Amino acid sequence: MPTPVLLPKIGFSMTEGTLAEWLVADGATVTEGQPIYALETEKATEEVESPAAGVLKIIGQPGTLYQVGDVVAEIE
Repeated sequence: MPTPVLLPKIGFSMTEGTLAEWLVADGATVTEGQPIYALETEKATEEVESPAAGVLKIIGQPGTLYQVGDVVAEIE
């Protein structure tokens, strides 16, 4: 079963963020804890780490605004 990669809640009042860029390519093998995308919020840009090891399947598009908890990728 694939592991969803969710848009995390970084700040107390954060409700949404922009997926700035993918740091790895679609179909790449990633390790748990590896930075996989950059997330822009009102206050900062943060790197988001992979929640699991496996092959990354990108769903979210850079430059798009997502709500906290939205699925932006899956790891199989």
